[in-house]
Amino acid sequence: MTTFLIIAGTMIIVYAMLYLMAPIKYEIFRSVIIEKPLPEVFSFISLIKNQDIWSPWGRNVSEDEKTFTGTDGEVGFISAWEGSKEIGKGEQEIMNIVPNRTIETQLRFIKPFKVTSDSYIKVYEAGEHTEVLWGFKGVYKRPLNVVVFFMGIDKKLGRDFEVGLSKLKHYIEA
Repeated sequence: MTTFLIIAGTMIIVYAMLYLMAPIKYEIFRSVIIEKPLPEVFSFISLIKNQDIWSPWGRNVSEDEKTFTGTDGEVGFISAWEGSKEIGKGEQEIMNIVPNRTIETQLRFIKPFKVTSDSYIKVYEAGEHTEVLWGFKGVYKRPLNVVVFFMGIDKKLGRDFEVGLSKLKHYIEA
């Protein structure tokens, strides 16, 4: 019984330390150089519907599972989806656009769990080419921060960003 209490007490202490020490803020991003002029790249990425072409997640939802509200490429446009258990339910809303500079959206995941994340795509001139930076940032509520700490979310999402940016590069340069 004493051994059990020591183990249980140790686990509680370790969890409490992780609960308090695991980061609650996150920012995950990746970038790619696209061999096209910045205005051409920005006009394509500023349309949320175009993400179905290059995003690693866009093709996972059928057209029947999507709804759109507003004008794509303008603040207030909402793309909503409801898919399989793996895809879940959520929406993405354009929150801010700075022409030829950045598009900021908010992702609101509803199922399988509620999480809100800010997403952004920024473009920069890179000589005659364009650097595209794609990222998410936000805050993990406790105790989710402990779970995410062990999931390696930067590596997993980063890999998805790299796949998406590679598809974006190949599509625009084709």
